[in-house]
Amino acid sequence: MDAPVMRSLPQSIEAEQSVIGSMIIDKSAIAQVAEKLTEDDFYRDGHKIIYKAIFEMFKNDMAVDLVTLLEYLKSTDQLEKAGGVTYITEVSSSVPTTANLSSYIKIVEEKSILRRLIKASTAIIEDSYNKQGEVEGVLDLAEKKIFDIAEKRSTSDFESLSDVLERGFLEIERLFNNKGQITGVPSGFTDLDAKTSGFQKGDMVLIAARPSMGKTTFALNIAENAALREGKSVVIFSLEMPKEQLAYKLLCSEANVDMLKLRTGNLDDKDWENIARATGPLSKAKIYIDDTAGVTVMEMRSKCRRLKMEYGIDLILIDYLQLMSGSSSENRQQEVSEISRSIKALAKEMECPVIALSQLSRAPEQRADHRPMLSDLRESGSIEQDADLVMFLYRDEYYNKETEDKNMAECIVAKHRNGPVGTVKMAFLGALSKFGDLDVIHKD
Repeated sequence: MDAPVMRSLPQSIEAEQSVIGSMIIDKSAIAQVAEKLTEDDFYRDGHKIIYKAIFEMFKNDMAVDLVTLLEYLKSTDQLEKAGGVTYITEVSSSVPTTANLSSYIKIVEEKSILRRLIKASTAIIEDSYNKQGEVEGVLDLAEKKIFDIAEKRSTSDFESLSDVLERGFLEIERLFNNKGQITGVPSGFTDLDAKTSGFQKGDMVLIAARPSMGKTTFALNIAENAALREGKSVVIFSLEMPKEQLAYKLLCSEANVDMLKLRTGNLDDKDWENIARATGPLSKAKIYIDDTAGVTVMEMRSKCRRLKMEYGIDLILIDYLQLMSGSSSENRQQEVSEISRSIKALAKEMECPVIALSQLSRAPEQRADHRPMLSDLRESGSIEQDADLVMFLYRDEYYNKETEDKNMAECIVAKHRNGPVGTVKMAFLGALSKFGDLDVIHKD
């Protein structure tokens, strides 16, 4: 058998020389290169040293040209390691113009990515051969290695204000011609949609409440409306309830069947008729559920990327935020802050609203008025700052059995980055796993 052929790693010394040469002859090229490349993107060690030296000089407002660079490298005892006077002079004179600098940068960047992919793949192979613990751990680590490489490329470039305004005016004109129409993903609740105009692309929406207020039910009602009434594609990450339980709640809501009757099998002919009627539309709805416990935002992003390519994504629900895992931090508050920022980044990347449910602390219990306030989120890291829309759920009947507001709930819009705040009253029909517009009470 022939011995395996050792292949050299992807590289383009000529492109690296052209990038370095451009930085030496044109100081304005330094910022352009630094925006895309770091010293680690260069294959040749001497080029790494030259790049770092030029960048340090530029950062410290020093003049950068062939003479000053050679002097700097000499003073830092790196001249010979960088290739010597003759080599650096040749590199400098090899580039007559910086006109093609963008092309040189792209070549160096792509070769660097290929080398990192090879390095990551080699590490994945080693991890796979020397498996320690569960296979899922090896798989997660492999996915993270590849994801980190891909994430480095996902940056946006500057855009002139005139271009942004031109696009904005087109959107304003569209809104003007469709006055009163909901611009985002509708919640299905008339008064709430009147305040929010739906959930907007790139927004992080927080639904927070104390336990037993109906957070999951409320979120599922939104998903149900988006998928069944609006034809939207909805992703649900359920960290608390199994998929089957969510499916039952959706079925009860759509069929108007009591959850207890469904669980005990105590169904009459009318219930069966309603279930049969609801099952068809639900089975065709574009609702995708993942009930992985302790899922990380990185894992969510990976799963959403794949799903978006295949089916598209219009709305993401996370139930609930505090059950998610983050990277190890000094304390849980920092970890939750990191998770919150990552959720906002997920909304921006997927170009859709992300609704995250959040469990409130006992703070509202200590007040005479148990309605939640924004200050109740303070101990949850940067959630309040990251969220574009914060809604609290409150049911007076839970605390006061004699209340006049029976079968009612309040959706308190406490923060709205681009619109009004206020309270929306709605019906709560817990047995049917649904909220509704207030007139539902009178219908029922």
